[in-house]
Amino acid sequence: MSPATQNPSQPLTQQPGDIERGRAIVANRQQGLCVLCHQAPVPDERFHGNMAPDLRGVGARLNAAQLRLRMVDSRQINPESFMPAYFRTDHLHRVAPAFQGKTLLSAQDIEDVVAYLLSLKE
Repeated sequence: MSPATQNPSQPLTQQPGDIERGRAIVANRQQGLCVLCHQAPVPDERFHGNMAPDLRGVGARLNAAQLRLRMVDSRQINPESFMPAYFRTDHLHRVAPAFQGKTLLSAQDIEDVVAYLLSLKE
C-alpha cells in the first residue's frame, strides 16, 4: 500500500514502535525537526520552538491513531497547518526532483515517534 492510500488509524508497520528511537527522531533537528516548532521533554536539546503545541503530556491527550494522523498529514485535521506531511507523497508542491515520491520519515520512523509521544503522559 502506498503512503497516499495508507489508513493512519492503523499502524503503518507490523513491528511496534520503539520509544527510544522515537525520542531520538523527535530531538533530531535534521530528521524529525519536531523541536524546531514544539516544546518537548527533551532537556538535552536546547532551543525548543513555541509555534506549535507543547508535546509534554500529549500521550494523555491523544491516542495512537490521532498522533499518527498528525504525523502522516496534519492538514487532514487542519488545512492551514504548517507541520510537514511526514508520510505523504501526493499533492505536494515545490518538491525537489531528488525527493519526488519519497516520504520525509519511513513507516517505522512514524511508529517509533507515535510510541514515544504516547509515552508522554505528564
